[in-house]
Amino acid sequence: MTIVPDGELAYGIQLPVQSQSTLYAEQWEADAGVAELTALARAADDAGFLYVAVCDHVAIPRPLAQAMGTTWYDTWTTLGFLAGVTTRTRLMSHVAVLPYRHPLMTAKAVCTLDALSDGRAILGVGAGHAADEFANLGLDFAARGPLLDEAIDAVKASLTDEFPEHAGPHWQFKDGGVAPRPIQDPVPLWVGGSAPPSLRRAAEKGDGWLPQGTPRAQMPDQIATIRRLRQRAGVDRPIELGVVTEILYVGQPQWDVGERTISGSPQHIADRLAEFGAMGCSHMQVRFRSRDVTESVDQIAAFGAEIAPLLKGARQ
Repeated sequence: MTIVPDGELAYGIQLPVQSQSTLYAEQWEADAGVAELTALARAADDAGFLYVAVCDHVAIPRPLAQAMGTTWYDTWTTLGFLAGVTTRTRLMSHVAVLPYRHPLMTAKAVCTLDALSDGRAILGVGAGHAADEFANLGLDFAARGPLLDEAIDAVKASLTDEFPEHAGPHWQFKDGGVAPRPIQDPVPLWVGGSAPPSLRRAAEKGDGWLPQGTPRAQMPDQIATIRRLRQRAGVDRPIELGVVTEILYVGQPQWDVGERTISGSPQHIADRLAEFGAMGCSHMQVRFRSRDVTESVDQIAAFGAEIAPLLKGARQ
C-alpha cells in the first residue's frame, strides 16, 4: 500500500521530547513534557507533515543509559495520545521492535490505534539493537532477525484477518478474534534499518523502507539494492522509499547550529532535500535544531509554509 501521491516528496518527523538520547535531543527537551509534546505534534499536523513518529525502547541497559538516557515514552501509549491531539498527520512507530512483544499484542495495539485515529497508523518495524534489553526481556538477541521476520508475517495476518492463524517456530495461534479492526486495509508496514538483512526484509516484506544511519552518498546504492531484491523476490507492488535527512535550521541562524546542519534560505534547503527525490525517495524524516519548544514549533511551521511548496514535483 502506498500513501504518498505520485511525484510528491512527503515529509515527517520523529517528535522531540518523547526520546531523550544525547545523540540528538536538544538541551531543553530534558525539562519538557506533555504540553511541549502536544504543541509539537499539533504544529506538525498544521504544517502538513505526513507523519509524526515515536521510538520504541522498554528498559535502557545501564551501560547505554549515559548516552541514550532512560526517558523513552512508550510507543503505543504515546501514539494513542497523539491521535487525540491531531487530526491529519499519520502516527508511526519508528520503529517498533517486534521481537519484544507477542505478535497478537502488537496487532491489538495497531488495530486500536488505526481505529481511534480514523485510519492514520503506520507500522514501522525493526529488529532492535540493545543486547542487554533483550536479555532483560528474556529474549535471545542473536535470534532477533528470525524473530522479526516471523513477527512481521504474524502481525500482517492479524491486521488482515479478524481471526488470524499463524504457525511458526516461535509463535502459534488461531481462533482468537482481534478487534476493533483497523480502518486501513492494509495498514502500511515500513521496515527500518540499513544493514543487509534490513534491506532484504524491506524488499521482501515491506510497503516502505525507513533507513537508519545511511549517509546521503550511500542512498542511491541502497535504493538500487532494495529494488533489485524486490524484483528478485517477485514483489511487484510499489514501495515507499524513505530517508532521514541531515538536521535542518530554516533561516540564517544567529547561534551555532553545528557544521552538519543544513541551514539558510528555504530555496537552499529545498534544493538539498530535492536531491533525495531525484534518488527516488517518496518521503523524508526531518529534524530541526532549536533552543526551546517555541523555536522548535516555529521551525516546523516555517518548513511547512516556506520549504514544502518548493518540493512539489521533486520526486522522479
